[in-house]
Amino acid sequence: MRDAPSGDAVSDTMEVNDETHAPDARWLSQGDDWVLELSGAWREHSAPLPELPATEVVGAVRVHADGLRSWDAPLASALWHQIEPFARRGADVDLQALPEGLQQILALALDTPPPATAAPAATRGRVARLGARVTAWWALRRKTLTFFGEVLLSLGRWLRGRSDMRASDLAWQIEQTGPRSLPIVALVCFLVGLIVAYMGAAQLQRFGAQNYIADLVTVGVVREVAALLVGIVLAGRVGAAFAAQIGSMRANEEVDALATMGVNPVDFLVLPRVLALLIVGPMLTAFGALVGMAVGWLVAVGIYGVTPLEYVYASAQAITLPHVVVGLIKGTTYSVLVALAGCLQGMAAGRSAQAVGDATTASVVQAIVWIVVVASALTVVFQRLDF
Repeated sequence: MRDAPSGDAVSDTMEVNDETHAPDARWLSQGDDWVLELSGAWREHSAPLPELPATEVVGAVRVHADGLRSWDAPLASALWHQIEPFARRGADVDLQALPEGLQQILALALDTPPPATAAPAATRGRVARLGARVTAWWALRRKTLTFFGEVLLSLGRWLRGRSDMRASDLAWQIEQTGPRSLPIVALVCFLVGLIVAYMGAAQLQRFGAQNYIADLVTVGVVREVAALLVGIVLAGRVGAAFAAQIGSMRANEEVDALATMGVNPVDFLVLPRVLALLIVGPMLTAFGALVGMAVGWLVAVGIYGVTPLEYVYASAQAITLPHVVVGLIKGTTYSVLVALAGCLQGMAAGRSAQAVGDATTASVVQAIVWIVVVASALTVVFQRLDF
């Protein structure tokens, strides 16, 4: 019969077991993938997790826990802080090797439940990223379409006299977006009109056709340039302001307060801004066209020797009703798109200062993209209609 080990022997055995079960973690690189290996007993925050090296994670992030003896809730929290940034960036996160309980906690926290199939990690990662992109794209499109529908319903309520919009709000928005935009619209249209007139005249002079400067400047500015410049100016000045104002109200929970009091936020906040730009858009476009034509007169008369009356007569002959109508339609359309983009981003903004700033930037980018796309489509349509 074997003698029982002495006290010193028992103590030595316990120290060896403690050292064997000491918590350990390390990141390993496998091509484009990163693997976190866990081992030992992870209890009571016994050791911090190592930080992933500063590199771009392109493939998958996996966790191997074959040597994990035990764990508690702090380990789940530490793993979430390590893995969540890469899951948010679209990297494939593989939790299959974790204990079932720890795997379920992380999958729930990351909102990425483990796949039911045993497909290869690389293929599963690509499919998951593609699915996430398609889902995000459709969610954004659906949100935009829903917002457009709410605006149309709000417009219908206003036409029936059942809207929560106040006339004073509409008048205030018209004053802020119209008269206060005149200086910057005049400056931009003057400078761009100068460029168009000077460069066009320089080419016409080579053929002795200075008399056609008026036709070039008038048709170009009235039909295309003025509307496009007004849209871009309003996107930077008015659209960004709409997004910042409404986004700040969302961050301060003022939009929720309106809904709580029974006031429709779309009627109260969005509709006055959309109607204001619908009203001032064609006016600003006409003003910008006049400024562009005036600077064309300065270039033709002052530099290329065209007589003043000859330029005025040629401009009057070049301006036709279709050109004016097309220019006003485009200017009005661009202005409404600016209002919709600014209000959409403001209503969808998060509840922080950074989210408001992101919404402001997104409103300008979205408005300009919409303007360019719609400008191309309208140009093709009007040309096909010979209008």
